[in-house]
Amino acid sequence: MKFELISEVNSWGLFRIKALKDFGDVKKGDLGGFVESLNNLSQEGNCWVYDDAQVFEGGKVFGDAQIKENAQVFGNAQVFDSAQISGRSSVCGNAVISDNANIYEYPIISGNVQVFGNSRVYGNSRVYGNSRVCDNAQVYGDARVYDSASIHGYAKVSGDDVHYGSAMVSTATIYVKGINPYKNTKHEYEEIKDFTYKGDTVYRRLK
Repeated sequence: MKFELISEVNSWGLFRIKALKDFGDVKKGDLGGFVESLNNLSQEGNCWVYDDAQVFEGGKVFGDAQIKENAQVFGNAQVFDSAQISGRSSVCGNAVISDNANIYEYPIISGNVQVFGNSRVYGNSRVYGNSRVCDNAQVYGDARVYDSASIHGYAKVSGDDVHYGSAMVSTATIYVKGINPYKNTKHEYEEIKDFTYKGDTVYRRLK
């Protein structure tokens, strides 16, 4: 065994964990976060629950995944590979977070969502339903992604963007105020004529 439950119990009735050996960046004797039972965190790999993070109900963490700060994983959610969940993120329902996905700040991910690849979900965003966020995509700000929407490639969904139904987003469409701030980057952008988003100019990345 690499960890055990100790007698410290938080207000949710969850037990703090303690490392029984060195692994990854964890040292023998280190205290971790909170779990409901030994079933929430694998005894294999370098996965760990840090700080005051919580994993409970049918939530499972395995592989080299890391749950940090005040994040919560519950319901039947699974987090594995090298995925990281931190901040005050909530991952629940039947959500699956894998590969090198990074979830941080205040997002809520629920339903049958899959987040994988090198994707990032952060800010106050919400991803639910049967949505997928993958590749190098980013969902952040107050964005909402639901139903069977797929955010992939190098797409960035931000602000008050809402994607639902069978929406497929694979190229970056950037909503900005004023002039094109991307003109000195290696990518080429064009302004979408005769269209604004909440009064802001909209640019589409060409390549």
